[in-house]
Amino acid sequence: MRVFFLALLVLIVTGCSSTYSNQQITGKTFPSVTGQNLEKKQVRIPKDFNGDFTLLLVGYKQNSQFDIDRWLIGLDMTETTVDVYEIPTIQGLFPRMFSTMIDNGMRKGIPKDLWKGVITVYEDGEKVQIFTGNENPNNARVLLLDKNGIIVYFYDEGFSVAALNQVKSFLTP
Repeated sequence: MRVFFLALLVLIVTGCSSTYSNQQITGKTFPSVTGQNLEKKQVRIPKDFNGDFTLLLVGYKQNSQFDIDRWLIGLDMTETTVDVYEIPTIQGLFPRMFSTMIDNGMRKGIPKDLWKGVITVYEDGEKVQIFTGNENPNNARVLLLDKNGIIVYFYDEGFSVAALNQVKSFLTP
């Protein structure tokens, strides 16, 4: 009986995810999606962003947090001024069923003053993953949006100083 339930669990977990080819999305409009930040407030992406530029650090797996953290450290060390949001983006029915548990786990590991900047996308997770592609899912997707939601910079190859400098070049007059 245990083997049956273990097999069923594996089927549910692996059956809810699909692989989509990576895309080149620079110049395109970011799709309208909805998520909830760790303060439990609904956020419409990109509609609710008000800055001239907004940087999204999109992660598809827990392991992409390492990449996101390197981006955040790099942005801080270079004193880059831009609104930044971490966007954990999870596709599939199984994660949605456990979204409260997943979000509570994130709350335990993230200081409360940063909760506003972490917006988890569950229901529209597949939409975002199709849009950017999710090959090499441990790499964060780095998207710099202008005030109209147009992607002016996109990078999905992991952290690099050169990529950070390219982001900065859009933000410096």
